[in-house]
Amino acid sequence: MPFTITGLAPDAFTPLFSLDDKTLAARGIVRTTANAKPGFPCRVTLEDAEPGEDLLLLNYESHSAGTPYRSSYAIYVRKNAREAARYHDEIPPVMRGRPLALRLFDETGMLVGADLSLDGDPTSKIQTALAREDVAYIDVHNAAHGCFAARVNRS
Repeated sequence: MPFTITGLAPDAFTPLFSLDDKTLAARGIVRTTANAKPGFPCRVTLEDAEPGEDLLLLNYESHSAGTPYRSSYAIYVRKNAREAARYHDEIPPVMRGRPLALRLFDETGMLVGADLSLDGDPTSKIQTALAREDVAYIDVHNAAHGCFAARVNRS
């Protein structure tokens, strides 16, 4: 089953980098600098930031469906993230080697299943899930910390 994994559109985040730290803090946003790799996964580029790169840590509503499964959590966005990454039938660098939780949703945003990919390669589990007629999309989260990683759709 062909699939596409897409990073978040940068448009909503780019203007935030021009705000001062006090204004960011009032919005619950933290400016930070990557000090290790891996450790600062950008949700736009779907790559880990390089040490020394500026990022924002902010709350993001990854699943805005009008259901009990609405979800938001902290994400990182790199300052120089200019374009949303797109991966076709390929796992993005930021997801490789990390234990992942797959949340399977129907077209109304209701959870219809879940799975874990603990080996860092969720390809077969994604393909199996998308072969199900009741699965419209998959939200991938880091299994331990719970951070939203990316959305997976059929290609």
